[in-house]
Amino acid sequence: MKKITFESIIRMTDSYKVTHWRQLPKGTEHIFSFFESRGGRYDNVVFFGLQYFLKRYFEGQVVTEEDIEYAKEYFALHFGDPTLFNEEGWRYILKEHGGHLPVEIYAVPEGTSIPTSNVLMTVVNTDKKVPWLTNYLETILSQIWYPSTVATQSREMKKTILSYLDETGDPNSIDFKLHDFGYRGSTSVESAGIGAAEHHVNFKGTDTLRGIDVAREYYGEKMAGRSIPAAEHCTITSWGRENEASAYRNMLLQFPKGLVAVVSDSYDIYNACENIWGGELREEVMKRDGTLIIRPDSGNPPEVVVKVLNILGSKFGYSYVKGYKVLDPHVRIIQGDGIDHGMIKEILEAVKREGWSTDNLAKGSGGGLLQKVDRDTQKFAFKCSAACIDGLWHDVMKDPVTDPGKRSKAGRLKLIKESGSYRTVREEDSDLPNELVPVFRNGKILKEYSFDEIRKRAQIQ
Repeated sequence: MKKITFESIIRMTDSYKVTHWRQLPKGTEHIFSFFESRGGRYDNVVFFGLQYFLKRYFEGQVVTEEDIEYAKEYFALHFGDPTLFNEEGWRYILKEHGGHLPVEIYAVPEGTSIPTSNVLMTVVNTDKKVPWLTNYLETILSQIWYPSTVATQSREMKKTILSYLDETGDPNSIDFKLHDFGYRGSTSVESAGIGAAEHHVNFKGTDTLRGIDVAREYYGEKMAGRSIPAAEHCTITSWGRENEASAYRNMLLQFPKGLVAVVSDSYDIYNACENIWGGELREEVMKRDGTLIIRPDSGNPPEVVVKVLNILGSKFGYSYVKGYKVLDPHVRIIQGDGIDHGMIKEILEAVKREGWSTDNLAKGSGGGLLQKVDRDTQKFAFKCSAACIDGLWHDVMKDPVTDPGKRSKAGRLKLIKESGSYRTVREEDSDLPNELVPVFRNGKILKEYSFDEIRKRAQIQ
């Protein structure tokens, strides 16, 4: 048998959806569904990632004879009942549509920040013989929650850092103030790529190369993120504790120009800053054509960062910007351990209280950036809101008495912008243009966005 792709759209769904073709009311022709954030940690969400999913999983012929034959056997074994798989329906899509998905998707332009509880995307089948297809695709389309949540959280982190830069430093340095260290802590190569690409919407510093690949392949961005030479504990500790200064000197010699980051807490961060960087190697640091970035990597971040700043200030000197101290330009800090949104604010507040500018340090985040989120962080949901039965459209909604927060919207929906504010309405209730634009129809992508466009939309005013 021909090798079957693991990513067949037929099997890219929840088990129970395979049986839903039998469950819709007789005469159902169209199912109209929508995607939204019902609320959560942040009041706004940045919509991002749909283009990736469309280009990877939806575009062109995605249903083949081999896929159908494989699924027929697969689901017979899975359910113990060979009649539950909708073989006829999938063969219809293959024969009549050439294996292209007969659905239409409208969505808000990627990178747009939208208040929660508003429609972000709508999906409806274009062929009345396959109404079951709309929500069959819910599973894979719902995974847009992840890129949208990471993009949202990253943007909120950016807001926090910008507020401190506005007060104590230079806001123009924002692009490289939060570095992505999330590759090894991600659950998969794909999640690392998607998550890192979303972070690049807001920042340009990264060590997660897969995110650059995603931005390049699916959004046409040649180089979404940048990095610098940097040490890890192995490249320091392999010299031996007695040769710690030699390990640091080697970094200065190997990278005599530009930025270089050196993790300096393998043994004693305070001794390293005071007696090695600020003592034995001070003149070499000051003569170097570039900036040494010292990285603490353990302990209580606010406490450690402030103490390191104070030591480096006493050894290398500082000037003042907006009334706050800024280290000599040959020296800076990056804190890359324990960084999430809450910790960023704690560190920057401690730094400000001690009289230091945010200009002095960058942050690196891994799990706190790409992993400390789930679908409930912003309460994302994909729900049916209207059904066309025997030619007539009917409202569809859920309204659980046990949880009013899960009450869903009804009708064929659109997003309008009125007096500068976004609002979700029924299509027939407003003559204002739909802010959702057609992006996909019958296997073809109708609208693509460049990474630069997306970044501009996500900019914080």
